[in-house]
Formats: sequence, structure tokens, C-alpha cells
Amino acid sequence: MDIRPEYRKKSIRSYVVRAGRMTDGQRNAFENSWAKYGLKLADGPIDTDNLFGRTGTKVLEIGFGMGDSLLKMAAAEPDTDFIGIEVHPPGVGTLMNSAAEQGIDNLRVYLADANDVLEECFAAESIDRLQLYFPDPWHKKKHNKRRIVQPSFVQLVREKLRPGAVLHMATDWQHYAEQMLETLDAAEGFENRAGAGNYSPRPDYRPLTKFELRGERLGHGVWDLIYEKTN
Repeated sequence: MDIRPEYRKKSIRSYVVRAGRMTDGQRNAFENSWAKYGLKLADGPIDTDNLFGRTGTKVLEIGFGMGDSLLKMAAAEPDTDFIGIEVHPPGVGTLMNSAAEQGIDNLRVYLADANDVLEECFAAESIDRLQLYFPDPWHKKKHNKRRIVQPSFVQLVREKLRPGAVLHMATDWQHYAEQMLETLDAAEGFENRAGAGNYSPRPDYRPLTKFELRGERLGHGVWDLIYEKTN
């Protein structure tokens, strides 16, 4: 199969498509496990209940990296269905390979642009929690416009969340955390669960990543932000 991320042409993206080298195991995962786990932007709208053959909680994670924490969540919550979106093939291959080894059934993945997938594949009010953990901070000021958390993205997410559903973000860049806080506190239809101007403690369902643990040892901060859709 063609192992390249799907995306529509646009002038500004929140990521760089890197031609990362893939291991044999990652390539084999696309050959052997894509039919079970893979979803395609080109296939258009999905019905999340039909996709998993059941009703219940649906969680979407954008930018899952190598998939360690997403896999842990799917394994820990077998009654919850998870969908991940990532643009880097090695991460998608690694996640599918690990999910197949562990017999994980409550997980599906896109190798595609998250904005495109949200716009074209998810119905309104179909997601119970959207997770955005450690997105690219684009720390140079001239690149801040490439950050995924922008007012337009927040309102797209709002459309796809069910009433009372949650947008959960985490970052280890303080400036980005401040921008997230300012953007979401000002956004229509969302309420900060920690109260306006406050960050949330890390909830138990979000596993600590190796990267995060290393950062903690070095004294780096991590900021969680949890917002509930109110209308």
C-alpha cells in the first residue's frame, strides 16, 4: 500500500511531513494490520458506532506520535473506543504493530491531516473526548501561526464534540500553554473545568510519557488544560 499521509492542499500546516525511515516491523504492520486498524481520509464520513460495532464513549487523539500513551489508554479502557490521527508513518506502524501483538480491538488510526479528517470524516456531536497532547510548539514567533490551537480549530472541534464532551490538551511549552489558555478561555461554547485562567492537574487516564518523565527530572513543566463543551 501507499504509506504516505493523506492531506488536502493548504498554505499553512501545523506539522512538517518528514520522510522518516521505517523499520521492517513498521512496514509489515501496514501490510498485515492496516485492514483492521486503518482508516482513510479518502473514504469520507464514518459512523463511529458502526465502526466499532457498538455504542459508547468515543475518544479521538490528534498527533499520537509513536502511540505509547494511546495504546496504554486503549488497553486500560476496553469499553471505550479510541481513534488516533498521525501524519508520521513510523508512529502509525508502531502503534498498529503493538496493538496487533496485544490483541487490542478498540482502536483505529488515520495516517492523515487532522483538520482534514475532522472536517470530512466525523459527524457533528460524535466525539466524547478529544485529546491533543504535546503538539508541535512552533516556538519561533514567526512560526506561531502554524500552531494547531487556533480559534478556527477550536470551533471545528466544538462542532464535533457531544454536549458535555471534553477537549483535553497538554504541552510542555509554557508560552504555548498560555496561548492555549487564552484561546480556550475566550472561545464560545467551552468552559474551563479548572476555572478561567487555571490549568488542570493531569487526570489519571493520561499516562505519563517517557519524554514527560525525563522532562520532570530536568525540572521542565507540563501544563494540562481541560475544557468542557457547554453548548
